[in-house]
Amino acid sequence: MGLVLGGIRIWRFRVGISEISIERQDSSVASESPELLVSKRLNHLRMLESESIYILREAAAEFARPVMLYSIGKDSSVMLRLAQKAFFPGKIPFPLLHIDTSFKFPEMIEFRDSYAKQIGAELIVHKNQDALDAGANPFLLGTQKCCGLLKTKSLLDALTEGGFDAAFGGARRDEEKSRAKERIYSFRDSLGQWDPKNQRPELWNIFNSRLDKGESIRVFPLSNWTELDVWLYIHVEQIPIVPLYFSREREVVLRNGSIVVINNSSQLLPGEKTQTLKCRMRSLGCVSCTGAIRSEADTLPKIIEEMVSFRRSERENRAIDHDEEGSMELKKREGYF
Repeated sequence: MGLVLGGIRIWRFRVGISEISIERQDSSVASESPELLVSKRLNHLRMLESESIYILREAAAEFARPVMLYSIGKDSSVMLRLAQKAFFPGKIPFPLLHIDTSFKFPEMIEFRDSYAKQIGAELIVHKNQDALDAGANPFLLGTQKCCGLLKTKSLLDALTEGGFDAAFGGARRDEEKSRAKERIYSFRDSLGQWDPKNQRPELWNIFNSRLDKGESIRVFPLSNWTELDVWLYIHVEQIPIVPLYFSREREVVLRNGSIVVINNSSQLLPGEKTQTLKCRMRSLGCVSCTGAIRSEADTLPKIIEEMVSFRRSERENRAIDHDEEGSMELKKREGYF
């Protein structure tokens, strides 16, 4: 059983990383209730939690100045809860870093500020203000160039300015094929770039943290988690998440096969007309670059029930992943998350 202290459930459980098995959802889980899924996979969730906490503690001890990339999404929320547990009852010993493109959903920014304040975490918000002042936006530049300026360059600048030698990220191997190639400790050269053909071996629970001046490591504590694991953990731990994940009637436009949610800052393209659909976000990003999905799931149990039947990536509605063949890997080579 778990011990609840200060609102955080601490499991009395320990396991070595070599004991972790990566479970994949199969057709048998689609007919099971969320409660039954949690019951059957609880030991698996505890093992994943133990592995992630080990990684967080190991990196915090090895690197001089780590930082946690906080995108406000479900994976970041799970990683943040794991960091709270890893260093409980003390505070999280590194800051959170959010790369703000100025085109995020207002609900995300509101949640970011209120939740960071609620848990007492240090929050750093970084923007590429020069690019924004020059008028950078996805409509003018397209998603590829806009993302390069407002996300990749902004991230690399923030890491350099902060002197951070390690950055925790919430990427998972099941999420996208280029992310499946990454190690838990993912080496970056002095330019912040990643070479998938030049990665360090990781044997058992041994990680190589050696760095020369200017080099850094991206650390991925959720590497072995699946999307189902993330949602089950959010359900078990009652982790607060952005309301955009829950289905409701929203004003949208259909654009290039995607359902794009409209808000006060949105720009309509010539000939576009809005309509109202019941939908939710499966993945969060910038307003114009992230599509919603039709859904009736307005509670966590309903999201879990819906999710286990999916057979396509959660990132299929992210425009930045489809600019060109191998788009995500090209961005990661340049220094993207």
